[in-house]
Amino acid sequence: MTVTGPDFVALQVRDVERAAEFYEQRIGLERVPTAPHGAVVFATAPIPFAVRSPLPGVVLDDMARPGTGVALWFHCDDAQALHDTLVADGVEIIRPPAPSPFGLTFTFADVDGYAVTVHDRA
Repeated sequence: MTVTGPDFVALQVRDVERAAEFYEQRIGLERVPTAPHGAVVFATAPIPFAVRSPLPGVVLDDMARPGTGVALWFHCDDAQALHDTLVADGVEIIRPPAPSPFGLTFTFADVDGYAVTVHDRA
């Protein structure tokens, strides 16, 4: 048995369409035409990313910040430009842009409060 690593990432969200619109309109991701019921999958590479309905027993409102303890990173060719666009749109910036071994990085909160870090080093 060989495990090769992460192959799919999905966030459980309060409102799938609201979260999907955030990732489309604010982050610039593109939806995949077909997805399982209760989910929106995006055309991301090398690992598919989705937003989905919560699994039974998951109550997002009971969490201070969903996903605490998990680091989700997106690559972007211009992290500063994305940061500036998100600030102009009123998106919460958790950590401002700073140089790192992964290029310029910053962290924002999505509509459900998940912390997502963006970096621009390929």
